[in-house]
Amino acid sequence: MTDEDIAERLRQSIGRFVRMARAQADTLPQTHAAALGALDREGAQTIAQLAAGRAVKHQSMSRTVGELVSLGLVSRSASPSDGRAFLIALTPAGVEALEADRGARRQWVAEAITTRLSADERRMLLAVPEILDRLSDSSRPKRPSGPSGPSGLPGP
Repeated sequence: MTDEDIAERLRQSIGRFVRMARAQADTLPQTHAAALGALDREGAQTIAQLAAGRAVKHQSMSRTVGELVSLGLVSRSASPSDGRAFLIALTPAGVEALEADRGARRQWVAEAITTRLSADERRMLLAVPEILDRLSDSSRPKRPSGPSGPSGLPGP
């Protein structure tokens, strides 16, 4: 099996796993969860920064932020560095909603591990996060990209 074959199997398996976890356990719409997660990881941001980070159009992110504001999950405040922009930040309700969403997915994965894997498979699974972190480490030098992209994995 070549590295490209491994990459394709990995891409398919991870995609299927993420889709299944979302289908079984997401408590928030994906667009809401993604915006809340970015704010949690990176702190308050403008709509433009959120849109750029998610690679979506400003208008789409503006709509998502509007929905989150109306739900009380984020707040808007004037940006101290740009009088035309607003900073979007998580509210306590937003933190709670995000944690509930993450907790539901974590619980689904934990239950799947408990009910579907042997003790040996659970031990093997312990190495996977570290391996995936090494594969996704952006501080490593990148190889020239080919048709499949710089990671060697096919695009989304």
